[in-house]
Amino acid sequence: MIQPPIGKKVLVEVPSTTANLGPGFDCLGAALDLKNYFTIKRIEGDRERFELIMESTEGNHLRGGPENLFYRAAQRVWQAAQIEPFALEARVKLAVPPARGLGSSATAIVAGLVGANALLNDPLSKEKLLELAIDIEGHPDNVVPSLLGGLCFTAKGASQRWRVVRCDWHNSIKAVVAIPSLRLSTSEARRVMPKTVPIGDAVVNLGSLTLLLNGLRTGREDLITDGMHDRLHEPYRWKLIKGGPQVCEAAISAGAFGCAISGAGPSILALCKEENGRTISQAMVRAWESEGVASRAPLLSLQTKGSTWYPDRG
Repeated sequence: MIQPPIGKKVLVEVPSTTANLGPGFDCLGAALDLKNYFTIKRIEGDRERFELIMESTEGNHLRGGPENLFYRAAQRVWQAAQIEPFALEARVKLAVPPARGLGSSATAIVAGLVGANALLNDPLSKEKLLELAIDIEGHPDNVVPSLLGGLCFTAKGASQRWRVVRCDWHNSIKAVVAIPSLRLSTSEARRVMPKTVPIGDAVVNLGSLTLLLNGLRTGREDLITDGMHDRLHEPYRWKLIKGGPQVCEAAISAGAFGCAISGAGPSILALCKEENGRTISQAMVRAWESEGVASRAPLLSLQTKGSTWYPDRG
């Protein structure tokens, strides 16, 4: 296999994700129709050259270079395809802000994998890209729906292989995601969690997850409400999110079926009917305003296509 010609470009679209959805810690995630766009081009230079050009107000602190997460993901494709690394440029438009619990790092990993593979005319299967994505991220809940789309449950069974189950999501269910100006790193959010949990808490989560998945499948409000209940991570993380419990209470009072920390936070997810979305969005923004925190709260649908790429001839 040979390297692509200098100047070859592809455009990669990668959706945001919301992980955990309350009780599905580290195994459940959904893609949402809020996307990042990456225009990737082979440029002149040695294997250490990676130029990152941000074309949005978000992510201005991100830098290029060989240690960039996107470029490290691209290098994994080249290694698997047995091709020498080459210099890249990525122009990025971010709609998914970093450190907000919406899978920003997963979009960088997936874009690096998909884009590098596309420049080589897709020598690696989607299954191989999935394996690489999970290995880089360390857990599957964001990268799997980011790559595949939809609502995905991912776990290791007795075979020790990663198994992905695409779960049904009733088309009447929408998500309001309140995205604050606050930032919270995943590593910080993981540090506050205990190393062990009581068996009773684990049992409660298993039951809640079953209720939630059935509620999302059927659109039943009562099952979603009872299912959006977690004892593994949220009790420890709410204290890291200024005004978070108040925002959640405001969403429920405005008609949300259930509310949860999105990923590691600080964004907060509320599930609802579309007709209640605007009211819930306004209530969540006002609740954060009362705590001195600016935010926005778009109403989003499930994104089912996952990551896609196109030849860029511009």
